[in-house]
Amino acid sequence: MRLFACWILLMNICRGSDPDNSAARAAQEGSVAKQRASVRTQQTAAVVQDPSFFVTRAPDFAPALVRELIPPEEILDIVDEGARQSGLDANLVRAVVRKESAYNPWATSPKGAQGLMQLMPSVQQQFGVTDPYDPKQNVSAGTRLLKQLLGQFGGDVPLALGAYNAGAGRVEQYGGVPPFPETMGYVTGILSDLGKK
Repeated sequence: MRLFACWILLMNICRGSDPDNSAARAAQEGSVAKQRASVRTQQTAAVVQDPSFFVTRAPDFAPALVRELIPPEEILDIVDEGARQSGLDANLVRAVVRKESAYNPWATSPKGAQGLMQLMPSVQQQFGVTDPYDPKQNVSAGTRLLKQLLGQFGGDVPLALGAYNAGAGRVEQYGGVPPFPETMGYVTGILSDLGKK
């Protein structure tokens, strides 16, 4: 009888602690998500805007919180494959990736653009991106967008780049590359990187 009473008491204690465990687990998962976001923000802030820079390792302070590291040569292969699949010049796609994220797959802009090709949430939705920090998904969507913009603007690279940066509506509104310093610098920087002036 005593054994049965102890068993009932133990079951009640375990049952009573389940909601506590669930709440603790939910709180822990929320904390991990915040830490991952913080790591991405810190990585982005630490990126040196140098064309030869590649993110090859995670910061030492959070090795357990970042995804598997991607070797630089694998990132280049992904970029080149995305260009090939979209029928784009690999040098153009490399220049866009360099300008957008400096090859940092975890880059996040203050405006909410994410990943290697800095996709905005609306672009992610348009191209079915489920993880903007997955280099393959990001480059696939970014190259398809760039190809679409080149088609929309008759193959005019400066106009397509202006649209990639500021939006197609702005290019149409201004009848050319929008006269925003950021957009003009963006287009000029990529064309210079490609050796075109």
